[in-house]
Amino acid sequence: MSKDEIVFAALVLVFASFVTSHVALCLALASRPPRTRGLIALFAVPMAPVWGARAGLRKRVALWVAFAVAYVVLRLMTVR
Repeated sequence: MSKDEIVFAALVLVFASFVTSHVALCLALASRPPRTRGLIALFAVPMAPVWGARAGLRKRVALWVAFAVAYVVLRLMTVR
């Protein structure tokens, strides 16, 4: 396997993990009042960690941020 293939595989895995953590964070936000924040955060992506941190969902927010940073780093590795 070449370096490009490894980076691509990691990119796909990290993106899937990011989407999963984003949906989990939005569902957790939707289970707490005001419930509309979960739906809004689903489409307004940067609002999810902000509202999640305010709601005390620190572990989910930490995962969200970690996957977002990892995705950006991997995307920068693919730029030529």
